[in-house]
Amino acid sequence: MQLPLVFTRPVPERFRVLLGIGLMCLAGTMFPFMNAAAKILGHTYSTLEVSWARFFGHVVFTMMVFLPRSGVRMFITRQPKIQLARSVLQCVSNGLFVAAIVYQPLADASAIGMMGPLIVALLAWPMLGERTSLSHGAAIVVGFIGVLIIIRPGGAVFHPSALLLIGSATCFALYQILTRMGANVDPPATTTFYSSAFGAVAMLVVLPFVGKLPVSFGDFGLFCVLGALGGLGHYCVVRALALAPANIIAPFQYFQLLGSVGVGFMIFGQLPDVPTFVGAGVIMGAGLYMGWSRTQRRA
Repeated sequence: MQLPLVFTRPVPERFRVLLGIGLMCLAGTMFPFMNAAAKILGHTYSTLEVSWARFFGHVVFTMMVFLPRSGVRMFITRQPKIQLARSVLQCVSNGLFVAAIVYQPLADASAIGMMGPLIVALLAWPMLGERTSLSHGAAIVVGFIGVLIIIRPGGAVFHPSALLLIGSATCFALYQILTRMGANVDPPATTTFYSSAFGAVAMLVVLPFVGKLPVSFGDFGLFCVLGALGGLGHYCVVRALALAPANIIAPFQYFQLLGSVGVGFMIFGQLPDVPTFVGAGVIMGAGLYMGWSRTQRRA
């Protein structure tokens, strides 16, 4: 199995940012379907089993795609500590998300998860040296207000699972920061493989105690979809972050929110309520402003 050349050939400098944005948007079309599969399976199977299937399928998919091209070099990393930390963060982030999404509409869960780019922008200065201006700081505050509008703490619609989604977004933001830190050290294939290696191995230890065999061929197919979409989607994220700065690429994760609204309606018949639309709009506006202003300064 060979990837298209756009994923493997060197990219001219003038196209790097545009291609990075395109790959992030492509990932944003895959993740809503992956999340929908996790939501369906989460009603029948344990969170740990669904998360393990996601990571194990990711590892198998990555090996099928890259092992024929890269050979055993795919397993060689020059930054084992960063790769381990990324994998642990990815494991925790996914576990929290799967546990929460059973109780949250797909679009609401994705909207709360979209606070991740705000956290990336907040941490990009101390961790990556990508400076955050005063206006960006104000945009981050506005974005977090949008999160509060969605979860409405203390209100009748508040569900504790929203806190799990905030934890998931925080872990995924740290995962992206570490991905950017080591993006040009290891090849994207190596980084993609190690993204899920820890989760695939660690959760396998407890799987015999909490897991059960799929009860239907449909469920088996959904378990396979989790890994395939997760592996390809996260490769696109890794490749995008290797092509362009994190605080430019991160806001385009909001494309995933549009996909989540559509998938949530098609599969579950769920549409966000007005406060969720308002909160999501506030978050998206804050993130897009940060990306636009950063691009203007670079120009």
